[in-house]
Amino acid sequence: MVGIAQAGWRDMVTRRDPTADSLLIPGEGWRLKMSKITTELLLERAVPRSTRLRKIETLNLSKLQLKTGDLDPRLFSRLRHLQKLDLSDNLLDKFPNSLTLPDLRVLNCNNNQLEDVTALKQFPLLEELTYENNVYLTLNDDYKVMFLLENLRLLNGKDITKLANHVRHVHSRKLTSKVTAHWEKFFRDQLPEKYTAEQVKSIRKKFLKSVQTNVVYGPSSLSEFTRWRVKMIAEEFLSYSLGLELNSDTEPEEKADENEEESTESPREAAEDVAQVTVTPSKRKRNHSKSGAGNKRSKSQANTEEEAVVNPRKSSHVQDDPAPDKPRTSNQPAKETTPEQGAEGTQKNGEQFPKGQSNRRSSQMTGEQKSQEQDNGVVTLTPVKNSKRKEDVSAEPLHFLQCHSKGNSREDFKTQLWSCVFEPVLDSGARKDPIVSSSRTVATCGGESVCLIDCETGTVLKKYKVATEEFFSVAWTTLTMVISDSRKKAHNILAAAGRRGIVKLIHVAADFCYGEIKAHKKPIATVCFSPTQETHLFTASYDKRIALWDIGIPDCDYNFKASQLLVLEAASIPLRIALVPTCPEQYLLAGCEGGCFAWNIKLDKGEKSRPFEAIFQFPDDESMTTSHRVDGLAFLNDDVVVSKSSKPGCIYLWSWSRSFDAKGKGCQRTVSAVILAELEWSTTDMSYLTLSTCPAKSYVFCGDEKGSVWMYNLSSYTTVWGSPKGKRSERRISPAQILQWPELRVNGEQPPEILVNNVVSDPAFTYLVVLTSVNITAIWKKS
Repeated sequence: MVGIAQAGWRDMVTRRDPTADSLLIPGEGWRLKMSKITTELLLERAVPRSTRLRKIETLNLSKLQLKTGDLDPRLFSRLRHLQKLDLSDNLLDKFPNSLTLPDLRVLNCNNNQLEDVTALKQFPLLEELTYENNVYLTLNDDYKVMFLLENLRLLNGKDITKLANHVRHVHSRKLTSKVTAHWEKFFRDQLPEKYTAEQVKSIRKKFLKSVQTNVVYGPSSLSEFTRWRVKMIAEEFLSYSLGLELNSDTEPEEKADENEEESTESPREAAEDVAQVTVTPSKRKRNHSKSGAGNKRSKSQANTEEEAVVNPRKSSHVQDDPAPDKPRTSNQPAKETTPEQGAEGTQKNGEQFPKGQSNRRSSQMTGEQKSQEQDNGVVTLTPVKNSKRKEDVSAEPLHFLQCHSKGNSREDFKTQLWSCVFEPVLDSGARKDPIVSSSRTVATCGGESVCLIDCETGTVLKKYKVATEEFFSVAWTTLTMVISDSRKKAHNILAAAGRRGIVKLIHVAADFCYGEIKAHKKPIATVCFSPTQETHLFTASYDKRIALWDIGIPDCDYNFKASQLLVLEAASIPLRIALVPTCPEQYLLAGCEGGCFAWNIKLDKGEKSRPFEAIFQFPDDESMTTSHRVDGLAFLNDDVVVSKSSKPGCIYLWSWSRSFDAKGKGCQRTVSAVILAELEWSTTDMSYLTLSTCPAKSYVFCGDEKGSVWMYNLSSYTTVWGSPKGKRSERRISPAQILQWPELRVNGEQPPEILVNNVVSDPAFTYLVVLTSVNITAIWKKS
């Protein structure tokens, strides 16, 4: 029978529960037929068994496959003295609003399908509540029940008394102040002295929408709760302070992020797993000492099998272009774990995030509490002054985290960090605006783990490990999944890939790696999702191929089917890929070990395997060449491409349209890139120090071999470059600022040389995340 474990099925048949009939259906065998809850069932399930409903104080209704409609308010209203209720292991997706249990003190809802907890406010005397393993509930729901239930002491087994008081009082005061200030600043003058009901309705609607969008407080993992409270406070403010209450129904609450990050470890456990650098600059107003150790899982993994010391990127360098004088190159190829045969094989492997805790986040604490839980094992540093160049932007260091250590070792300064990407916001209206298209949560990868970090607090919200893997790349997409009763909801999915050639698919809100795609037999260097087709994933591999996959949409049981749609043949190993913004379904650009290539990826063409359509030439001393490594590639806007080649000290900006149009129609051919400008950069010849862009702010970022971050503000150039005959900038463009790596000491000694492998900003350029070669993630914030 679907939905019941075999042992549970046998138990229910042999006990002959009065609510069940055993039916023999021809051709199908035995099935269990459930009827609604009856008085007889309630009396039998009482502990101890009772003869009167009003005498029942403890009731066990677990493992009955109950749905929400089975909870009859008329019947439950007779349980006037019920104090303990067990509804675990059922199929409830919500609570009816009128169960009328005035004396209920203890409620167990574990292992259901609950999606909302606000109906629990009907139980004001509730003191103990558990709802673990309800995958659609998030940290936001924990905070909602803490606010709604004033007598609640224990939530999922944790004492939340202090935190609940903080939520109800301190948090509410802060939000009330912000809501009031928002009205005074933006809406007070819009209300005339004499107003009509229509005017009130209009300004009320505008204010509620505006205040939920613009009033921000606390970590992004609580954005849904914050918006919920802000709406509540705003309505009270309009009603009681200004008398703008309407009899008409309120506007439906806008859907907030349903998929915010979760945390299942206490700060003390996290402190054992994450080393955090404490920044103590002498001329900064921000008190960095309050930055707590990451609030994340800390379960130690078993000793891994012997891993290759050098990652495949370095070994490929040796194979393609021997250069023994380059420090990032190994003389031995990396060991590879050969996945099982079948490039298109998928499986629902049910690989969980580290166990030991449930997927609940009731142990979440405030920043002040986290700082008290730090141990003495943090790394300390004193930052040096920034570049002497004239600054047009100021950034200050927030956090320096060591959260990708192998075996959670604090002595690990060898694990290299490679890729990071900010999580998108689950708001379809906001997604169109790049400024608000991501949260402050970033996914990072390196070594055996993938981490989710709150950039503001420095909290490591999640950590996912595969002991035999070395992750090189991560990418986000948002899928609309069927959750229950055929209803649909948007969820963020994280794809992670690396040395094993396997793509892991992680439903972050549920703390669950629901499947994998055996994409390649060699390591995957990078992955990216299509911006227009949410299930289309590109994987670029050391097998000199770029594959396009349709990862499918998992059903409510996480069953899914992935299929390979396209294979792009490269002449050398692809290192970076980018879809052309103006035609993301038609052209893909790739920076490879042997040059920069373009492919036609339109799916209506017949061939499934395709060669490259163009290879781009770049200046090399006094001539043009295609033979160079392109280890940095990104679009600055719809047309301007930023690429970094193996030529020391050089980052090119060039026009995609003017370069590709010169190719004309026909067979593949070599095309000269139309160079718009060159950026002044480090003179190092070290490879794989990649770059990134912030299109909304016209910024380019690139790290160097000394731990510094070069930042280029190109907003004054893009208009000129956008004209059809835009001229090339004659002189190299200098960085607007160089963020220098602070002086860092660990146990009195400086770590080895710090290479910045990657640096990424959020779309609004509020945070800058720097990934290094020494297992340190640095987070800077724009002042």
